[in-house]
Amino acid sequence: MNTIITIDNKKYTIDLSKPLDISITLKASKSNANAWYIDEPKIEPVKIGDWVANVKEGASVNFNNIAFNPHAHGTHTECVGHITEDFYSINKCLKRFIFLAEVISVAPELIGEDAVISKNQIQFLIKNKKAEALVIRTMPNTKDKKSRQYSNTNWPYLTEAAAAYIRDCGIQHLLIDLPSVDKEKDDGKLLAHKAFWNVDGDIRTEATITEFVYVANKIKDGDYILNLQIAPFENDATPSKPVLYKVE
Repeated sequence: MNTIITIDNKKYTIDLSKPLDISITLKASKSNANAWYIDEPKIEPVKIGDWVANVKEGASVNFNNIAFNPHAHGTHTECVGHITEDFYSINKCLKRFIFLAEVISVAPELIGEDAVISKNQIQFLIKNKKAEALVIRTMPNTKDKKSRQYSNTNWPYLTEAAAAYIRDCGIQHLLIDLPSVDKEKDDGKLLAHKAFWNVDGDIRTEATITEFVYVANKIKDGDYILNLQIAPFENDATPSKPVLYKVE
């Protein structure tokens, strides 16, 4: 099922029958991946009086309310509106959905009590200077990332210089398998977010950051076509489903 995708006048061949989903499933469970000190998502049937919208309880349909936070409960894509006073909607900022992407694997460096991803590491690992999206898989890479409770763990993060370098490479869409590109407790500095979106200069309103992905070990480093699927929320962030296709 080979298909030719054209990006910037260059053709890429992919097999649409072999999608590589790098999103984390959101479920109403304490085993749901979680960060930022809040409870797990809730998925519950609507209740109106004695009526419960659940087929098992006699209703004709299942009709659930869902309560979750996109930043805390799984794979999400955010725009610069995440850190600005002015409102920006991810549904408006993300105007294309197919991109040339590169997957890289990086073992964060230990600096004091922090594990960081440095500019030097990113410089060494990026091979495709034409990539529009960068997918960062941190090492070690274990399946428990899909259910890990990240609050108060001081997870690895990108240095400000690394984020600025990614920006200067022309990367428009940054994806990472952590709850945030920034340090968990940084007194609100958000240095990597601000550097990537260039908030002190010409703000990159069409650039996005996708966090909480999971890149399975079977997905090798290299070039892919990324289909960045989002739910159409008018919000700074939305649940998302990034899907990779290996470039043949």
